[in-house]
Amino acid sequence: MTKRRKLSVGDWVEVRSKAEVLSTLDSKGQLDGMPFMPEMFEFCGERLQVYKRAHKTCDPDYKSRRIENAVHLETRCDGREHGGCQARCLIFWKDAWLKPAGGRTSAQSGSNPAPHFGLIDIASVGKCTESRVWDRVQVRDADGDGLSYICQATQVQYEALLPWWDVRQYVEDYLSGNVSFWRLISGTVYSAYYNLSQSGFGLGSAMRWLYDKAGPLWHGSAWPRKKGLIPEGQPTPTAVIGLQTGELVRVKSHEEILATVNAGSRNRGLWWDAELVPYCGGTYRVLARVTNVIDERTGKMQVMKNPCIILDAVVCQARYSACRMFCPRSTYSYWREIWLERVESQVAGSVMTSTMSAAEAGTVSCE
Repeated sequence: MTKRRKLSVGDWVEVRSKAEVLSTLDSKGQLDGMPFMPEMFEFCGERLQVYKRAHKTCDPDYKSRRIENAVHLETRCDGREHGGCQARCLIFWKDAWLKPAGGRTSAQSGSNPAPHFGLIDIASVGKCTESRVWDRVQVRDADGDGLSYICQATQVQYEALLPWWDVRQYVEDYLSGNVSFWRLISGTVYSAYYNLSQSGFGLGSAMRWLYDKAGPLWHGSAWPRKKGLIPEGQPTPTAVIGLQTGELVRVKSHEEILATVNAGSRNRGLWWDAELVPYCGGTYRVLARVTNVIDERTGKMQVMKNPCIILDAVVCQARYSACRMFCPRSTYSYWREIWLERVESQVAGSVMTSTMSAAEAGTVSCE
């Protein structure tokens, strides 16, 4: 069989028919440990474009996991069959579930041939039915008193660990089109800068000050790992402004948000992550209010006491955590309402898009 070319960003594919997909799945409705979820059936037969090559991803502990023969398309799980989970995770698509669609966009046409996936080796996997896929959405706990959900996000933790120092992953990040050459270089430089600032030679304060001063010169963000101003153990403030889907909001400044976060980088249990810092000061549209998400470690549905907000096109870019550097998973970032403020409708035309001017910022080491 001809060796197939790995899919890259921008390639066009067609999702195989339901029967073809089912023929690749084992008795658990999985392929190489990756579930095919009921929410994915609706995409069968559709022609879609590769968003990222999913050769790695982050687990619930923010470590990197190696994923074999998979990509992300422009598709997200709506959670309808998983208890109404509102995380809207980017879906993993195994290569065996796809076939070449041909007809690359005009900007991509040229000498690169369409990917060749070969034939599905039905004999190498178990038989699976559509009802089996549906049956594997939930499993009863060992004590018989509760249910847990199984989805692609809950299974990531069982994939092989990918050490951050494995240079091959960064080569693949670039060759696949996941990151630009500038992002690759700037990420490396930033990681070295961060590690030097943490080296204990008394350089930390000066380097953080210099970063804050120099950042605006290349339209970058402030030092992303500043500590919150509220001491641990003291309550953090809250605000309810009733934001709804479609409203325009402005993310408050980094300094304003730090005043609502404790020294452990949390506001009422929600983590203030460095990956949110580049969005400070930007204007975006509310995508949804989130109250129910599946815990990726346990598979249990979590009901939030204080709803979070997700914003359109505001996703984790894995720029500041080397344990998951350049992770392509693009999870939506969660926001407290106290970190946002409404914007008058007359500025609707200035809403920022998913392409950020600061996208070339780097990433840093593990915490």
